[in-house]
Amino acid sequence: VQLVDSGGGLVQAGGSLKLSCAVSGSIFRISTMGWYRHIPGKQRELVTTITNGGETNYGDSVKGRFTISRDYAKNTVYLKMNSLKPEDTAVYYCNALILRYYWGQGTQVTVSS
Repeated sequence: VQLVDSGGGLVQAGGSLKLSCAVSGSIFRISTMGWYRHIPGKQRELVTTITNGGETNYGDSVKGRFTISRDYAKNTVYLKMNSLKPEDTAVYYCNALILRYYWGQGTQVTVSS
């Protein structure tokens, strides 16, 4: 199983980015998928998750600004990030629960003020 996340980059404060994470390999059934981020000097934190049934959960710092979506046919999860702030600067990792958790390699998001 391999997760490949992409879409990060440099954006000005107030801007938007859309991250993607595609799952490939021997996939039996993907349960929950999600995004986490790691800010230097801090622990990895939850950004958002989405269950197989489409239920979503968001970290308090991104509620109302970020939206997770999922293409079940493509085994892909997306993260649309709006109204980005400098404090959103981090490496963003996707994960997927397929009997156990798998992680993407991470994609850097940098928001300039």
